[in-house]
Amino acid sequence: MLEYLIYCDESSNRGKLFSNFYGGALVRSTHLKEIEERLEEFKAENNMNGEVKWTKVTAPYLEKYIGLMDVFFDLLVEDKIKMRVMFQQNAVSDKITRTFSKEEHAETYFKLYYQFIKHIFGLRYSNQTEEEIYVRLFFDQFPDKKEKIDNFKGFIHKLQYSQEFQDANLSIRYNDIVEVTSHDHIILQCADIITGAMFFRLNKLHLEKDPVTNRRGKRTIAKEKLYKHIHKRICETRANFNIGASTGIDHDVFNRWKSPYRHWLFTPSEISSDFKKILN
Repeated sequence: MLEYLIYCDESSNRGKLFSNFYGGALVRSTHLKEIEERLEEFKAENNMNGEVKWTKVTAPYLEKYIGLMDVFFDLLVEDKIKMRVMFQQNAVSDKITRTFSKEEHAETYFKLYYQFIKHIFGLRYSNQTEEEIYVRLFFDQFPDKKEKIDNFKGFIHKLQYSQEFQDANLSIRYNDIVEVTSHDHIILQCADIITGAMFFRLNKLHLEKDPVTNRRGKRTIAKEKLYKHIHKRICETRANFNIGASTGIDHDVFNRWKSPYRHWLFTPSEISSDFKKILN
């Protein structure tokens, strides 16, 4: 039985220019063991003990992080991982959300996550056979109350009854929608690094200087170098990749699924009517 495993990471932090970053890595169950072994083997060989994440990137560990990203992107180029990042541009989204009620603002976090899961991987185009495929979802722990989390899981579970999921023969078991600790999942850790790199560069944090020395810090310089390497690897999948725009489909909607790496610049006006109905 084939399964799609989706590891989800997010940063609801507000940046100067872009905010609400959601990242996800999808793997097929047939590739999971190999992916985890290759990533964990690199970590072990390079004494990268403990959890790796964007906030831990420093100059002494730069080359090790670059090496780990090379393993990840090698797997991506081999079509064993798909990576997606969604985010909002403040200048656009603020004009729309400024009229939101307090309740609407409170719902934004899960609304965006719902959109991310439903659309970002192009799942509706993933299965043209009669074989049933199960979708399993691993979320980094939610910063919210149990009632809201349970409601959100219910919305995600109901996605299997949507026309898009039924056409692709996709099913979601409620118990396969879980919160996890990123420390235990290397794929989720790698998704965090890439999502963090995009937040860093799109918000121009690579230009920040120490107010005392008026020079960029060593960690800032190291993070910029890691971002540049990640971008270089992304460009192997699509030349001149523009990180600040939605990735094109090149006149083929199936590329929403087939592309190894994609970005989605999301605007609040794109919130689908089906989710509005659920909320009401």
